[in-house]
Amino acid sequence: MSKSFDMELFLSGVLTGSHATRQRHLRQATLIQAEIANRWKRETPWAWQKKHMDWFLERRLSRRSEATRYYYLLTVRLLASRLQKTWVFNL
Repeated sequence: MSKSFDMELFLSGVLTGSHATRQRHLRQATLIQAEIANRWKRETPWAWQKKHMDWFLERRLSRRSEATRYYYLLTVRLLASRLQKTWVFNL
């Protein structure tokens, strides 16, 4: 049986800010991971491509408020930073 992926450990090097901000990023990153794993069966961020993040931002958040989409965009940018990718995301 495989271990579940530890998002907190993965993001620990790029998380900054207050405790509440770090917790929000962790919750959102875990949700992003679950949605991508459910849709494409890609369990870890190293297997993700830009299209997966685009899909999440455009399709899964389409009915959310602009503020919510913005906060998820910040989390997606943190994930891309941690993956050392130069992906550009727009809302």
